[in-house]
Amino acid sequence: MAQLVTPNKRRSFFLIPVLVLTGAVIGGTFGPTTQTASAASGDDEISASVKDFTRLYSTVEENFADPLNADRAIYDGAIPGMLLTLDPHSHFFDPKALKQMRDDQRGHYYGVGMEIVGKPGPNGVMETVVVDPFVGSPAYKGGLRPNDVIINVNGTNTLGLGSSEVVDLLKGPRGTAVKIKVSRGEGGEELVFDLIRDEIEHSSVSAYFMLKPGIGYLRIDKTGFIETTSADFMAALKKLDEDHLQGLVLDLRGNPGGLLTEAVAVAGHLLPKGAEVVSQHGRASEERSYKATEGNHGLSYPIVVIVNRNSASASEILSGSLQDHDRAWILGDNTFGKGLVQTVFPLMENTGLALTTARYYTPSGRLIQRDYSSVSFFDYYYRNNTEARNPADVKMTDSGRTVYGGGGISPDEKFEAPKRGPFETSLLMEDMFSAYTKHFFSLHKEQLPVGWNFDTAQMNEFHSWLQSRKFTFNEADYTKEYEEVRRVMQGEIYKSAFNVDESTKYILETDPEVEAAVAALPKAQTLLNSASKIRAERAKK
Repeated sequence: MAQLVTPNKRRSFFLIPVLVLTGAVIGGTFGPTTQTASAASGDDEISASVKDFTRLYSTVEENFADPLNADRAIYDGAIPGMLLTLDPHSHFFDPKALKQMRDDQRGHYYGVGMEIVGKPGPNGVMETVVVDPFVGSPAYKGGLRPNDVIINVNGTNTLGLGSSEVVDLLKGPRGTAVKIKVSRGEGGEELVFDLIRDEIEHSSVSAYFMLKPGIGYLRIDKTGFIETTSADFMAALKKLDEDHLQGLVLDLRGNPGGLLTEAVAVAGHLLPKGAEVVSQHGRASEERSYKATEGNHGLSYPIVVIVNRNSASASEILSGSLQDHDRAWILGDNTFGKGLVQTVFPLMENTGLALTTARYYTPSGRLIQRDYSSVSFFDYYYRNNTEARNPADVKMTDSGRTVYGGGGISPDEKFEAPKRGPFETSLLMEDMFSAYTKHFFSLHKEQLPVGWNFDTAQMNEFHSWLQSRKFTFNEADYTKEYEEVRRVMQGEIYKSAFNVDESTKYILETDPEVEAAVAALPKAQTLLNSASKIRAERAKK
């Protein structure tokens, strides 16, 4: 792929035919080369359509009430509109979006290393708030903390800017300086940090630790499957195995997918060598079967995989392959149901086209793509995937268990995560957790000891503070949601008292769904034993 730059000049509309032809040439390298008459007829139709569209655009450009922005009309309008008629996942990338995608896939960039978010401030102006200074990054070493409000970067006032604009200010070449001014704490103390940008590596394996002796936890999170995922996964497994790993909870909740090759590699470390992970079939792309090349080297500890409605694409490939081979017990909610493969084609002016080129199938032959032919774009992405099955697409796992295609991965065991109550919801909406954290550290200047708890006395102080802030809540809701709010408040304070990693570990260790996954490990072991026995009996025949 060519180096990505953002062109300064206005793009010409007359580049659009080049775009269409370039796309046709790239796609055509996979297709048949014999039906000349049909191809010529198709070229005539395309040429006529392009001429019609050119006339339409010229009419709009000459007669629209306001000056026409060519970039918006073509790159934000015409091209995305065309792709929406194909399927929900084909997508056009402008230069900035294409560069961002490649940076995300690589898992590293140059900057100061922190997650930020935009929030409305007390006067309604958008503020940029530090969520997570990555452990070991320049931001972390320099002393930035969660809940710091960034008010200036290298002389640019950031109040009112969007978080993406602030990210652009923070990123830059390795070794360059950046001056960040923040407002900290309840009193709004202003602090200045002089940092040196560095390479920031951000692993998609965001958490791994031992839940209890012999039982490990590993999460591949919302970053998805990037170029380093399988290597990071194996490194984490080796670390866990130093503590004599005997069972694994693999958390894929909220994982949106990513690189197919990385999902295959992760599955390949858990399945026997030679086992199929996934296959793909497309009209113009080569049919291909992906198999476990490394193999699990005889490791046969039980695995429970946690999924939810936001587990999609590559995470469904991983969980579906483990389910079809009876290698893992799947717990949680029905997954999203994305069974389409996108190939990214580089185009002119450093743009790109992510085009659906194939469908993928789990080892049993399931197509898990949910229906998108008769629903709106909004419903496709946001309605719950309650069925997760097509009764006509019935398949069998290795041991003969029935599984269905047509709507995601249906878990072996349903787990309905507790719904957030009205008290906790109102605390989140009013940003009371972070506000109280600022108040708490205005009173507690000393370092909190390891294992510190937000106990009953602390909850009583929190209750009194809410009343002093005239925050309206129902006492019955407070009592009902007491333990969950206490847990979230402790996790929030851990971010500033220790670091985000320690906060995450605490929240996960006390997560009811993770606890349910640990309890389900014996079921995973029974499944594993049964499947091994059946495969051995079949091998004798």
